[in-house]
Amino acid sequence: MKITSRSRYAVLAMVDIAKFGSKRPCSLSHVSVRQNISLSYLEQIFNDLKKAKLVRSQKGPGGGYSLSKKSGEIRILDIFNAIDEQIKTTGCGNNPNAFCSGTNKKCLTHNFWESLEGVIGSYLGTVYLSDLVEGKHN
Repeated sequence: MKITSRSRYAVLAMVDIAKFGSKRPCSLSHVSVRQNISLSYLEQIFNDLKKAKLVRSQKGPGGGYSLSKKSGEIRILDIFNAIDEQIKTTGCGNNPNAFCSGTNKKCLTHNFWESLEGVIGSYLGTVYLSDLVEGKHN
């Protein structure tokens, strides 16, 4: 299974905003420096997070991003969903005409990998941004 850098950076940046943006909005340039993430990449990620209403932006001096909800109300799964990250452990695209082997059959381990996807998704649904800010899952 591969978790993309996009999802890792989205979670990392959201933890940063939750930790450093409680009193006033955080500029993405500060997040970029603190977390060593490209500013242009962060801007792309935060466009999706804003569309999903996980963050809000404030323009002008002292502007930046802040959480639109309390960190205890934002699940890590919400962040994955906002950036359209798919948790994929099977080797196929679940194409009913091809499946894993390209011969209309599932491979011998397909159901195992598909179940693992569900377990990971369920786990991400139980971890909140506040848990990571508080170091509960370090």
